[in-house]
Amino acid sequence: MPTKADEALEQRRQAARAACQTALFGHGPVQPGAELAALAELDAGAVADRYGEGGVLAELEAEISRLLGTEAASFMPSGIMAQQCVLRVWSDRQESPRIAVHGLSHLVVHELDALPALHGMVLERLSDEERQPTPADLADLPGRLGAVTLELPLRDGGHLLPSWDDLTAFAAACHDRQIPLHLDGARLWESTPYLGHSLAEVVGLADSAYVSFYKGLGGLAGAAVAGPDDVIAESRRWQRRHGGNLLTLLPYAVSARAGLQRHLPRMAEYHEVAVELATALSDAGLRITPDPPHTNAFRMYASVDERDVNARLLEHLESTQEAISAYWQGADVPGWSVTEFTVGSATCDIGAAEVAKRMTAVVLGSLGT
Repeated sequence: MPTKADEALEQRRQAARAACQTALFGHGPVQPGAELAALAELDAGAVADRYGEGGVLAELEAEISRLLGTEAASFMPSGIMAQQCVLRVWSDRQESPRIAVHGLSHLVVHELDALPALHGMVLERLSDEERQPTPADLADLPGRLGAVTLELPLRDGGHLLPSWDDLTAFAAACHDRQIPLHLDGARLWESTPYLGHSLAEVVGLADSAYVSFYKGLGGLAGAAVAGPDDVIAESRRWQRRHGGNLLTLLPYAVSARAGLQRHLPRMAEYHEVAVELATALSDAGLRITPDPPHTNAFRMYASVDERDVNARLLEHLESTQEAISAYWQGADVPGWSVTEFTVGSATCDIGAAEVAKRMTAVVLGSLGT
């Protein structure tokens, strides 16, 4: 039960967020009115999509298919819905409710047991460790599987990616057992610089993939699943059963297309700046994992109490209207705290060296020294 002190602190945080003008992370603070005004200036086409057909939505889906090298793609309101739809298709085709997942995957950690509760699926854990699964992990799950999922990168493992050789070996292990491999690619756009291969080459190792439009691409919301024509056609039927076949998805489609145009060409830059920033932060006394970062995001550890660092972050935000980072949490090691940091256009505009300077001054409490 929140105390009055907790409620007062949350009110301070909300007021500070509302007044925020700049941020060191991501693409900067979102001002709702300004974002909607900017959206209205974009090309929305001559007609709106209607129940998933036509308009900018159809153009976007064609672009997704081209980028990912698949026969078809379907835009959906959320990633949770999108993955449920396509995994249900694979599960029915394989005649098995067993879905192989990582224990730290979004499917396990953040979705309130959606697949078991809504579809009767059984989540078989490949691993619970902070690493990508291996062919040996898959071999430890004998019998018929409905599908195997691979989250690229594994966000709750620290934004971890496999090497290209390890990824191809895992895909081959799935295909040797004739198990559909599905990529949970919420941050797939951000993964290609480290993997050293194109989106189409990465997705080509799998049987289907999901991508998101509101994370690295900065869209309002939305996701897409991509794969063979017949699989995506069946996924659309499950989308309708989930209530996701809205009258129009126009604002989300327009925003998603703008995100592809604005941020996809900069993903290599975001990764390069993340590597540069991680080095600067490490030199200043923070611990970074993975080091160097696999994507444009990484974990930061500091030998400070979470209450102290969060108090400084809030005071800085209130006095300067600048957000340094997300709030920190206590780490496994007593006296240490941890958070994650995502590099985006705002970070690049400021520059890695300056971001590191401002970050360490506040996080380590060295302002004015």
